[in-house]
Amino acid sequence: MISSVDLFSELEHAIAQGSADRLADMARHVGDLFVTAAVRYSDAEIALFDQILVRLVAEIEQSARALLAARLAPLAGAPPKLMRILASDDAIEVACPVLAQSERLDEPTIVATARTRSQQHLMAICRRKQLSEVVTDVLVERGNRAVLLCAAENAAARFSERGFSTLVTRADGDDELAACVGSRTDVPMHLFLKLLAKASETVRAKLEAENPQATREIHRVVAEVAGRIRAEHRAGARDYAAAQATVGKLQEAGQLDASTLERFIKAGQMEESAVALACLSDLPIAVIDRMLGEERPDRVLIVAKAVGLSWPTTKAFLRLRARAFGFGENDIEQCLANFERLKLATAEQLLRFQRQRERKTA
Repeated sequence: MISSVDLFSELEHAIAQGSADRLADMARHVGDLFVTAAVRYSDAEIALFDQILVRLVAEIEQSARALLAARLAPLAGAPPKLMRILASDDAIEVACPVLAQSERLDEPTIVATARTRSQQHLMAICRRKQLSEVVTDVLVERGNRAVLLCAAENAAARFSERGFSTLVTRADGDDELAACVGSRTDVPMHLFLKLLAKASETVRAKLEAENPQATREIHRVVAEVAGRIRAEHRAGARDYAAAQATVGKLQEAGQLDASTLERFIKAGQMEESAVALACLSDLPIAVIDRMLGEERPDRVLIVAKAVGLSWPTTKAFLRLRARAFGFGENDIEQCLANFERLKLATAEQLLRFQRQRERKTA
């Protein structure tokens, strides 16, 4: 059993003398004494060491605190109050080993440190063997790019949906972070797809290779999301107001049908054709605009088939779309097989599903 009387007596004497060297020596001595038999000390003895070392760290210099932190941080039974104090030390040399390794730190202490200390402190926290969602929420909110990368690379870290959403948002335009976040097996699928939609071709290829079981779904949803993003970026660039007025009058007069749409297409009137297709399919013009902006024309083919357009008219519409929305015409002929294979009843059913979906999200 250690002698509390002797230790406190020596401590008071050292503090009274005011010798920095003496205090540093004592900190090393007490630290060594604890380390040599840490697993055998009782809770009462650990509490005694805690009292003494807490008194000492308030008096010793940074280098001595850093040495003490490095010695005690890896110990599962390290003095808990001391660990909390060292973890919040302004000097990263002192705080880093404790934040990264100490099992004695409780979650409130880790969260408080993450909310108030430097990016270097956050980086140290990222290296812990376990990171809860409560902690990572703070890390992704306050952390710089290096912190986000470190946290995302930590396989033991757990992220809330809000945390993942923040990571995906901050990965926009950052290939390294996007690849790191996308490589995690626990990222929610809808956020993974959002990440893919904005990722570069290099990152997308890498992530799809790592998730072969989801490749087909990825391609479908990514095309839809990418089309929506392009449509949003074009917001205000394509004005449908005049076309809506023209087509609206025809609709009120009962003169809007597939043949009217064909005339708009043959005349090269993109806006009028899009609005007429929206009216005939009973879909909002914004939805048709998104479809027209998607890389693959699959949904355009479905709507065209459902409203009764022939292949020559549909082909003309696809060419009009290619010119207006910046797509090449190389694959238009390849759409013929899909269009002919698509049954009218199937197209109408898919269109009804699209209408229901839009009404639910409206």
